Amino acid sequence: MSLLETHKLRKHFGFLHAVDDVDFIVEQGEVLALIGSNGAGKTTLVNVISGLLRADGGQILFHGTDLTHLSVYDRIRAGIARSFQIVNLFDHLTSYDNIALPIFSREGKTRRLTSLADKDGAVRQEALEVLNQYGLESKRNVLAGVLSQGERKLLDVAVAHALHPRLLFLDEPTSGVSTREKAPIMDIITSVVRSGGITAVIIEHDMDVVFKYSDRIVVMHQGTILAQGTPDEIRRNEQVSMTLLGAPALT
Repeated sequence: MSLLETHKLRKHFGFLHAVDDVDFIVEQGEVLALIGSNGAGKTTLVNVISGLLRADGGQILFHGTDLTHLSVYDRIRAGIARSFQIVNLFDHLTSYDNIALPIFSREGKTRRLTSLADKDGAVRQEALEVLNQYGLESKRNVLAGVLSQGERKLLDVAVAHALHPRLLFLDEPTSGVSTREKAPIMDIITSVVRSGGITAVIIEHDMDVVFKYSDRIVVMHQGTILAQGTPDEIRRNEQVSMTLLGAPALT
């Protein structure tokens, strides 16, 4: 059984068919890259699956359970989490507190102040472990707002990871960072998700990142799925190359 399946999923904005009868499958344990030109429907598809937008039609199945009409909170509880292209952190809180918050929320301890995290041994230990996994342990007492862009990207992913997802959507995890920072960021992210048995879907425009780190690639165009396959298959796909690059495929 696939981890995630959508059937004839639709999201329209007036005459714009942002997601148009999409059948999208994510297999357990894979790192899947979701690519396409601007406006192809990638982020809208992820927003509908994660519950930020309501589907206009179709069905979303997660491990066989229908999530189509569930709230964002219920989808998080089911095991779906995401990071954002524009980092979504509490800049006035430390890196540690940014990680402690989703742990408190996941455990139903949201009425407690984050300042009590140090008095909750289990939360403290887990938050420090997550920071360590993402190479941010030395930044635990640093305000999120003063971290470098690369560190903020990692912290944003770590916050989503702290929700204990089975499926993690990553929206442009390397956008806004220097070329030399991209590989270290992706090395950390892919190492953590693979070692933790987390399935990941990465929306990404950098083709070097896509081809190096993904097991499978799904290409969207004008709200539909244009092609899907292994990195080698997509690299050699003439239709994909002409649509995205305006040039013939590599042979």
